Amino acid sequence: MTRKYFGTDGIRGTANQFPMTPEVALRVGLAAGKAFKSGDRRHSVVIGKDTRLSGYMIEPALVAGFTATGMDVVLLGPLPTPAVAMMTRSLRADLGVMISASHNRYHDNGVKLFGPDGYKLSDGKELEIERLMDEPLDSNLAPANALGRAKRIDDSQARYVEIAKATFPRGLSLQGLRVVIDTANGAAYKVAPTALFELGAEVIKVGDAPNGFNINDEVGSTDPRALREAVLKYRADIGIGLDGDADRVVLCDEKGNIIDGDQLMALIATSWKKAGALAKPGVVATVMSNLGLERYLKGLSLALERTKVGDRYVVETMRQKGYNVGGEQSGHIVLSDFSTTGDGLIAALQVLAVLVQTGKPVSEVCHLYDPTPQVLENVKVADPKAVESESVVTAIKAAEKRLGNRGRILVRKSGTEPLVRIMAEGDEESVIRAVVADIAEAVRKSAQAA
Repeated sequence: MTRKYFGTDGIRGTANQFPMTPEVALRVGLAAGKAFKSGDRRHSVVIGKDTRLSGYMIEPALVAGFTATGMDVVLLGPLPTPAVAMMTRSLRADLGVMISASHNRYHDNGVKLFGPDGYKLSDGKELEIERLMDEPLDSNLAPANALGRAKRIDDSQARYVEIAKATFPRGLSLQGLRVVIDTANGAAYKVAPTALFELGAEVIKVGDAPNGFNINDEVGSTDPRALREAVLKYRADIGIGLDGDADRVVLCDEKGNIIDGDQLMALIATSWKKAGALAKPGVVATVMSNLGLERYLKGLSLALERTKVGDRYVVETMRQKGYNVGGEQSGHIVLSDFSTTGDGLIAALQVLAVLVQTGKPVSEVCHLYDPTPQVLENVKVADPKAVESESVVTAIKAAEKRLGNRGRILVRKSGTEPLVRIMAEGDEESVIRAVVADIAEAVRKSAQAA
């Protein structure tokens, strides 16, 4: 079934343009409220957000929708996406909502929904909500004496800080470590530095002054230049870069090298295997993860289970097959012992624990394998269906034939942006770059001809 509103990670778009308008947000509240109500008891939903200006527009529209169905609303304020998932379970809410466009710039926003178990909704539940969203606005409203109430709680950030700190091994301290934390002027701008400080670190903050417009603006995990500069300037032991809603992370070692999610998964899997903490002998990652990670894990007798791109698919596979470590190269690290979705701060704390335990520098601890050369190119197109044209399919087949068994190619439509993403990897970088360039050119020509 074709989706009208939901993409790979909730509903997302440019603020005040379809589908990220007050009307759509109102419809989400009405529809999700109806979908999650059962019986005559009081129902509740928790709502968190990041620091975008448009959050002030989306939040009250959602509140209006939920309260109109008779649902009580608990407003959490700025809080990381994983914290909203945690609070959904902690407060025994029927539903959780995060208002964020994750790593996108301020002009975009989005709505992510979590069930009462703290996990993102299934495709089936999202389709049910989509169907309800197109019903008349005045259908199935609660009577006047059964409307929901809204309240704001002030200790949500403190609660999350304590939860995050509790994932750090008892008896260890960050005393003596100088840590740069870049919170991308986003949702974790208060909680992440606080947690690190309370664990004993000397904390240097970057991207911690949100103004509604500067989220992910030349800061954060998707643009770690400021993180790297601060690590080198202050001679820090480690740099931690989060994105706008803090569900993904990249690290920077003491030499200024950026460490991606694949290396972090390799480190956590190695550490947890030694500690006997792996639920199953393996890791779940997406088709984007580096071939070097797969080869490294194989050397440890650990499997690499690959999924479609998107942390929701990683989580689904982890739940189905019993893994407790998974993630994406982009920095979504899912540790199901602690969280139901990617959590950048908690993942970073696992790395910091290894640093403390080994006494070794980040450049040594976090470089466990040499990545296979990998090239990624994003081609902006008005209609990502250009990837399905005959000329593009022919170009992909030619590239696969050229690579043979010495590499692999992945061409896919972005689920959140008007882009076609082309990735290739293999042992010969010159060949990889050539095949990506050929496919990208085919996509551009196909888009122009459409």
